[in-house]
Amino acid sequence: MAALVLTGPRRKGPACLRRLLRREAGGATCGPWGRGGPGARRAAGGSQVLRKSLQRGVALSTGSFLIYEAQKLISGFAEVHASFKVEEVIEQADYLYGSGETEKLYRLLVQHKNSDDAELLWRLARASRDLAQLSSTSAEEKRKLAYEALEYAKKALEKNESNFAAHKWYGICLSDVGDFEGIKTKIGNAFVIKEHFQRAVELNPKDATTIHLIGIWCYSFAEMPWYQRKIAATLFATPPTSTFQEALHYFHMAEEADPNFYSKNLLFLGKTYLKLNNKKMALLWLSKAKEYPAHTEEDKQVQKEALELLNSI
Repeated sequence: MAALVLTGPRRKGPACLRRLLRREAGGATCGPWGRGGPGARRAAGGSQVLRKSLQRGVALSTGSFLIYEAQKLISGFAEVHASFKVEEVIEQADYLYGSGETEKLYRLLVQHKNSDDAELLWRLARASRDLAQLSSTSAEEKRKLAYEALEYAKKALEKNESNFAAHKWYGICLSDVGDFEGIKTKIGNAFVIKEHFQRAVELNPKDATTIHLIGIWCYSFAEMPWYQRKIAATLFATPPTSTFQEALHYFHMAEEADPNFYSKNLLFLGKTYLKLNNKKMALLWLSKAKEYPAHTEEDKQVQKEALELLNSI
């Protein structure tokens, strides 16, 4: 963040008044008769009144100027303080996320839902989604949180289109909302979702999570049931398609970018190898998914699914 430069108005007002005071005093003491003429005493009396009046004006003007300067400084420091506050909130949020404190994280960030900071907003979108994923969250609340998360991600993009995480979480949240709006909307959104994931990778080519998400996109369309394919072909001239080989490529690519970064990437490596009838590699990756430390509710669900798949092989 660029440093704030505090500048006040130029100090011309008081100087002008002081010059005016000198001119007015001089004019009062110099009449048609010059200094010491018959009207000098009266003029001097008048000039004293004028001088006192103008001095009070100068004092008031200087006081107003000082108040204005103070307000400028306070305003500037408030802006600096606000920026530090955002950084502090983000630091707290990242700590809570790393600790798996989903509900506390949401309560912290939702206080800042009207923020203009994209970094705060995409984290709030993520926290809202994570809260929706909890098994203790009701179906009605899951729906509400899914739409809220999308709005926060959308706002993050509006504030900073170059924020890769905002693109990533917008894509994720748009996919979640599709679950509530039917197959036509879900397939239609798929094009937009992939565009945002690809944009996120352009902005940050080393982000393993976004690469993983493109793998998920590929896996989903490779696995699409025949009746959904038929609907897609009816609704769209060129419906989205992919293969398990393409999905596997992205899952491995994500793992190479950041080994062991995400339990779900390990799980989907195992699941994709199962789809390709490679049981040896499937066992390897599913075992890794089962043994992955559970920090979130999603990690626990991954462990459960990995164990079930291992038992079925």
